[in-house]
Amino acid sequence: MMRRTEPFDAARYLVSPESQEELLNDALASGDAGYVAQALGVIARARGMSEVAREAGVTREALYRALSENGDPRLTTLLGVARALRVTLTAHVAPVE
Repeated sequence: MMRRTEPFDAARYLVSPESQEELLNDALASGDAGYVAQALGVIARARGMSEVAREAGVTREALYRALSENGDPRLTTLLGVARALRVTLTAHVAPVE
């Protein structure tokens, strides 16, 4: 008998603001733009992509595209999504190595 599997979607499990914050901080710390976009996409799906897109001022389809693993959102889209997710972005000076 074959086992039925379905794709894993982290958005189903990252429902608390704390878990979403942890994911986004990890993505930002990585310095990988694709990971940051993907993390924001996971959080947006967890909170409701249509609502986030509306509040960010973009279409749902454009938001899916921008926040995919291969997406490269414009700064205005990134800031709109951050505002819609009620996320603040801050900068810290990195230690000199």
